[in-house]
Amino acid sequence: MIPFTVEFVEREYNNRAACPDHPHWFAEYARRSALAYADLDVHRDLRYGPGERETLDLFVPRGPARGTFVFLHGGYWRALDKSDFAFVAGPFVEAGIAVANVNYDLCPAVGIAAIVEECVRAVSWVSREGARVGADASRVVVGGHSAGGHVAAMMFCTDWAARGFAAPPFHAGVSVSGVHDLTPLPLFSFNVDLRLDEEAARRLSPVLRPVAMVAPLLVAAGGAETGEFVRQARLLWEAWPMHRPAGAAAPLIVPGRHHFSIVADYADPGSALTRATLALFD
Repeated sequence: MIPFTVEFVEREYNNRAACPDHPHWFAEYARRSALAYADLDVHRDLRYGPGERETLDLFVPRGPARGTFVFLHGGYWRALDKSDFAFVAGPFVEAGIAVANVNYDLCPAVGIAAIVEECVRAVSWVSREGARVGADASRVVVGGHSAGGHVAAMMFCTDWAARGFAAPPFHAGVSVSGVHDLTPLPLFSFNVDLRLDEEAARRLSPVLRPVAMVAPLLVAAGGAETGEFVRQARLLWEAWPMHRPAGAAAPLIVPGRHHFSIVADYADPGSALTRATLALFD
């Protein structure tokens, strides 16, 4: 039995404390993202919903897009910005795939349930409006890192018919270092902003909800992450066998990568994470 004490949760879920070199990685995100904004064709701050931060940046390839990667950033639902993760776009744009890099409102101004609904609106906007600005709405992969990985998984639990879709508006997903069972988080110091009680934590846990669709879901984590983040990846993998990508025998656990370095692999077209995500478009 996992000892979900305050001390255990703080040690296992506080990634900045667990990764003392995180300032280096934040600087790398900024450097690589500045290059992406300078080098790639992008429509910035397209509005997809009414919230203050409900905007996205759409990076488009030079020719017609052959798919769209909707990327949801991390930051424990309470920090960071789409502009920190523009670097994700490069390898996908070079492969002919548009990238919708999504912002959303943050805790404590809104709750996690509201963030999920905002991202539902973002995915809906890409499906309904994206083609007019260079996205390919016919082949959409929704992915995210950390909090964004959680929200990407929640898209599989969404009633898309209730949002007016005859079929879900995406065909595959990615959760990188996502939290898929939120029940430890009421014990976490960050809960002062997240404001989760036991009932809300269960309701917002993908592994505890029925899925509303069946589609491939790439589950990834860094091999050097805390044990809980590796467990969270394996937990979703075991809970949702119907979503395993063809040929995948296990979650993608990347050796030597921790919570902040693994997402930087998206800047490398040859990384295992980038290649596995690109394969979802084939």
